[in-house]
Amino acid sequence: MSDLKKIKDEYLSKLKVKLNLSEINQIKSDLFGKNGVLSLQFKKIGTIAETERKKFASDLNVIKDELQDLINSKMNEIENAEINQRLEKEKIDITLPERPFVRGKIHPVSQTIDEISSIFSEIGFSIEEGPDVENEYNNFTALNTPDNHPARDMHDTFYLDEKREKLLRTHTSPVQVRTMLKDKPPFKIIAPGRTYRSDSDQTHAPMFHQVEGLHIDQELNMGHLKGCLNYFVKEFFEVKKIKMRFRPSHFTFTETSAEVDIGYEMKDGKMIIGEGDQWLEILGCGMVHPNVLKNVKVDPTKFQGYAFGIGIDRLAMLKYGINDLRAFFDCDYRWLNHFGFDPLDVPTNYRGLSR
Repeated sequence: MSDLKKIKDEYLSKLKVKLNLSEINQIKSDLFGKNGVLSLQFKKIGTIAETERKKFASDLNVIKDELQDLINSKMNEIENAEINQRLEKEKIDITLPERPFVRGKIHPVSQTIDEISSIFSEIGFSIEEGPDVENEYNNFTALNTPDNHPARDMHDTFYLDEKREKLLRTHTSPVQVRTMLKDKPPFKIIAPGRTYRSDSDQTHAPMFHQVEGLHIDQELNMGHLKGCLNYFVKEFFEVKKIKMRFRPSHFTFTETSAEVDIGYEMKDGKMIIGEGDQWLEILGCGMVHPNVLKNVKVDPTKFQGYAFGIGIDRLAMLKYGINDLRAFFDCDYRWLNHFGFDPLDVPTNYRGLSR
């Protein structure tokens, strides 16, 4: 029995250390080979006295099973490690890389619409919206546009049928018509939105954005219009003083009509809006024509009012130094990342419009 214990302790000690597959196979051969240590012990069983033979055989089998299990366990560990190592080297990653998280920016046009809406809301204007697809009456006839007016021609307007009854609105004035037809005066609204005209170059696009304002009440006059626009321009460009002039003009839906210019000067290649000796046109306006009021069932002897139209894209270009209108529609993320705005920074007159 002492020989068996000695064999067991010796080979348990050998199997405790880190071994490779070749070394373990050698130990296995030393134990269980034809002339292995345990094989020779099994051959001795017949020579042992009958009284001790049963116990010797039992102890020998226990040692054999213990060493065999340990050898098999060691071999499995090494084989699994080799398999894992080979799989790690040979594996092919078929998964897609994670998409980078990019925080979006508010488009300058959307920012400008929010700024304009915030300013006019401060002085009592509400916001109205209408469909992009309009009928001829709301877009032209109700606004006192003659049948032979050039604006009705196909080279200026996108018509959607041969009879020219459906079209893409050329301005947001139809929203004013719809508002006046469904409600009763007084009215004090702005109508921002997309508009469409057959025109395209560096400063014009076939689809652009416009905001039109309308204020109808009793005893309104040109002075109210000038005060409203003066307040708006100063707030929008965030200046304390603004030089403005009203030039006589002609629009079919207003009488008197005017174009509004603001003063500016150039310093170090940058346009400074406010005081200056140069003039820049920014919008058209006037007192609502009596015929327009009649067309929407408003009595022009009791109610008067003013209206104005502003190109939103043009204002955004002026305020934020954008030179080409077409860049608004290129969907270039690099451009938007440069000119865009934080989506959580909502413009207000109290916190500042454009930060």
